[in-house]
Amino acid sequence: MHVLVFQHVPFEGLGAMAPWLDARNAQVQVIRQYEPDSGMLPALSAIDLIIVLGGPMSVHDTDHHPWLEAEKAYIQSALRAKTPILGLCLGAQLIAEQLGGAVRKNRLPEIGWWPIHWHAAAQHIWPQCHCAERPELEAIEAAGTRVFHWHGETFDLPAEAHLLAHSAACANQGFLFRDHVVGLQFHLEMTPETVKQLMMNAEDELVDSPFVSTAEKIKSEPADTYALNQRLIGELLTYLVAPR
Repeated sequence: MHVLVFQHVPFEGLGAMAPWLDARNAQVQVIRQYEPDSGMLPALSAIDLIIVLGGPMSVHDTDHHPWLEAEKAYIQSALRAKTPILGLCLGAQLIAEQLGGAVRKNRLPEIGWWPIHWHAAAQHIWPQCHCAERPELEAIEAAGTRVFHWHGETFDLPAEAHLLAHSAACANQGFLFRDHVVGLQFHLEMTPETVKQLMMNAEDELVDSPFVSTAEKIKSEPADTYALNQRLIGELLTYLVAPR
C-alpha cells in the first residue's frame, strides 16, 4: 500500500495513524510543506490513499503559503481519479473547497475535547455508532462522542456529500463524499504527545471562549477517550483502503 501524506506544520503529524500504517507495511511518502523542496508529488496511479493533515493556516492563505495552490490542484486531480482521500481539520477544509464547498470562519473557535453527535451516514464507516437521527438511541447519544478539536474555521457541506457529525459549536463536523472521500473537522488521530505538541505551539489560541478548553482540562482527558478515538481512526482507514 502506497500512502501520500500532506503535512503542513511539524507539530501536526500522523499521530495514531502511524502505527496503523506501520502494521500494514505501508510505504508512506510525506510531503512536508513547511520545508523547501520537500519532495516531488507522485503520479496518482501509484497512490492507494492520500491523507491531508491539519495546520494553523487557512485554505485562503495562498499569498503566505503559495504551496497551497499545488496541493489544491493535486487534491482536485485525486478527486477526479477517485483516489481514496482522508482530510483532517485543514485537510477536510481543503477537500471541501475542491468539492465546491465554501470555507469560512466558524461562529466560535472550538478547541479541546468536546462531544460530537453522529449522523446516519457515519454508519457506512462505523456501523456500531449511535446516531442522533435515530430517536430510539437519543438517550444513549445525548452525551455524544468526545473527540479533539482545534479550529476556528469551518466548511459548507459540499454538494453530494453526506454529513457525518455535528457539534454544539460547529454544524458540519465531517462528510462522506461517495464512498472514498472523508473529511473530518475534528481529530481522531491524537495521542498524548500530539496534543502536547499542539499546545506547546499554539497555546496562545486558548482564549476565554465558550468552546475553548483550558490547558489543564485538555491535559486531564482520560486514556479511554484516546483509545476510542484511535479505534475509530483505525476503522476509518480500513474503510478507505478496502477494495471496491
